[in-house]
Amino acid sequence: MQYNRLALIASPTPKAQAAAEELKKLYTWYPLEDADIIIALGGDGFMLQTLHDLLDNGLNVPVYGMNLGTVGFLMNEWRPASLLRRLIRAKRFTIFPLRMDAQTVSGKQKIYRAINEVSMLRETRQTAHLEISVDGRIVLPELVADGILVATPAGSTAYNLSADGPILPFDSGMLALTSISPFRPRRWRGAIVPDGSIIDMRVIDPDKRPMSAVADQRELREIANVTITLDRTTPLHLLFDPNHALDDRIAREQFRLC
Repeated sequence: MQYNRLALIASPTPKAQAAAEELKKLYTWYPLEDADIIIALGGDGFMLQTLHDLLDNGLNVPVYGMNLGTVGFLMNEWRPASLLRRLIRAKRFTIFPLRMDAQTVSGKQKIYRAINEVSMLRETRQTAHLEISVDGRIVLPELVADGILVATPAGSTAYNLSADGPILPFDSGMLALTSISPFRPRRWRGAIVPDGSIIDMRVIDPDKRPMSAVADQRELREIANVTITLDRTTPLHLLFDPNHALDDRIAREQFRLC
């Protein structure tokens, strides 16, 4: 696809800022609101921030990231030359965020979206007690653990993988439901559910065992219950070089030994 109006954004790190200055000399750039593609320079954290900014501002512009961070799972290789040719050949991936509808003990209601995962985490030294329902049916009357998370395929290689959750193929149509340091049921590590599922989590005894809910980096404390669904009304578009496509990266992570 041909892109005519490029916008440039960069992480505040010195490395990303220096790369941005280099690119500014090579190509013509447009304001973000006039662009038909965004070039993002930084790491995975900056990419997540960029995608959340698009969600918050109701923008539906594809993003092509170049890695000036550490891991760069969501980014392409940093190469300033031949950028326009790379954009024409890039493969587009559409991802949908999770929607977290949360209610606090005081009755406050909040909606957050997450690209990687929604996590329920204990706030104190005491383990959390949760009731888990899927599509209106209680599947776990009581989970005793440090917490639990729901991860998308794109986020399955992040916190979910660190918590021994499964890596989900990009086109699997599934979500990972992964426990964090479970105590009871002692052998329950998690589940995989269709991405059309409605997942409800109710905190048991929230006054004694308070929990927070985190949608990517956005946290809400003293939670009573949350409902998590896949939000198909807010698509996000990422562009990758053909030899570094997101689905291939996710698949290859299953065979990494370190």
